[in-house]
Amino acid sequence: MSVLVVGLSHKSAPVTTLERAAVSGDTLAKLLRDLMHAEPVAEVFVVSTCHRVEIYADVDRFHAGVTAICELLARHCGISTGELTPYLYVHYEDRAVGHLLAVACGLDSVVVGETQILGQVRSALKVAEEHGTLGRVLGDLGRLALRTGKRARAQTGIDRAGLSLLSVAVELAAASLRVPPGGRPLAGRDVLVVGAGSMSALAVATAGRSGAASIVVANRTRSHAERLAAGTRVTVTALADLPAALAAADVVISCTGAAGPVITRDMVSAAGRRSPLVFLDLAMPRDVEPAVAGLPGVVVIGMDRISEHGTAATADDIAAVRAIVEDELAGYRSAVDAARVAPTVVALRAKAATVVDAELARLAGRLTADDLSKHALDEIAHTVRRVVDKLLHAPTVRVKELAGSPGGEEYAAALRVLFDLDPRVVEAVTRAAAEQEG
Repeated sequence: MSVLVVGLSHKSAPVTTLERAAVSGDTLAKLLRDLMHAEPVAEVFVVSTCHRVEIYADVDRFHAGVTAICELLARHCGISTGELTPYLYVHYEDRAVGHLLAVACGLDSVVVGETQILGQVRSALKVAEEHGTLGRVLGDLGRLALRTGKRARAQTGIDRAGLSLLSVAVELAAASLRVPPGGRPLAGRDVLVVGAGSMSALAVATAGRSGAASIVVANRTRSHAERLAAGTRVTVTALADLPAALAAADVVISCTGAAGPVITRDMVSAAGRRSPLVFLDLAMPRDVEPAVAGLPGVVVIGMDRISEHGTAATADDIAAVRAIVEDELAGYRSAVDAARVAPTVVALRAKAATVVDAELARLAGRLTADDLSKHALDEIAHTVRRVVDKLLHAPTVRVKELAGSPGGEEYAAALRVLFDLDPRVVEAVTRAAAEQEG
């Protein structure tokens, strides 16, 4: 089995295509189910955010895996395969692993170093685990990605330098509101947050740090909004009262998971709105109807505009994180290579132990109590086992080290031939390890 990723991101596709390709809720659950039923796929999880839709799978065949994943993604997001394919990229084995590590570290984000992606990868793994599509291979890989992302942020400055998407969006809003430089970007402004998910919680926190005079959260399910507002000065309103909330806002941050526009031109036109009124539409697909941008005194800032802004991390930070990714990837390769030859090593040691036990039993049968005491026999047995262990130590360690070199499997094959190892024993060890880890 090998790791495969098929996806599209802000680097390969326009925002309009990413909007259509985004999957969540029931659609995501159905996609995971159908992917697991695809013949080449053994495990799978899906990372679907504002800026990427990536399917990570453990597959037994490359071409069949790519074909199945492309067809199912197209079917579930409602885009024809012919239209979607030009925007897709594919990574396999080491490149797939390296890509996930880079994503978790924020190297592949719109704003390099942003912190939200690590939580989004964690959520993707949790959803896959809940739906029974995450196994040993991708579970281990997911934990490696999360560890690498944490290490990158702990050991480099990329976490401090990498602005969150919300921070970038708020700075753009401040420019539209003509806030003087040097001050807090939303100082004295009334902010409306539409939605009550994890992004909305970040929006509330960012608005508070940015000096907002008041923050109102509007959501379809009032209890969710109340939970988000608990312990803060944030007030809550129903989504049905959105027009009135719009009239009292200077900045609207919208990030729901709705399938279509939540804020329409007619709704904004009917509201006795302030001018300027700035919308930060962080949802995929968009929450704010495109026609809203044509209204006088209204500014709509969407993900496409945020994506135009460059990296906030320094070249040194990026280089340091890339070094961490390479280090973790090398460790992963070594572990995989060692695991590949482990059954041969186990079978070799088992055969050696069998030979030693047989010879010691033969010796014990030839001697009487007068020849050697039990203590002496035990010492002989201990010495013989130590000699065998020392003789096998170097070749077994070296075969693990060489497993990752070109033709590395040939060293394990040589051991099997030279020591006449029974292939059935090696296969049995492999099956037992897989069953234990599964």
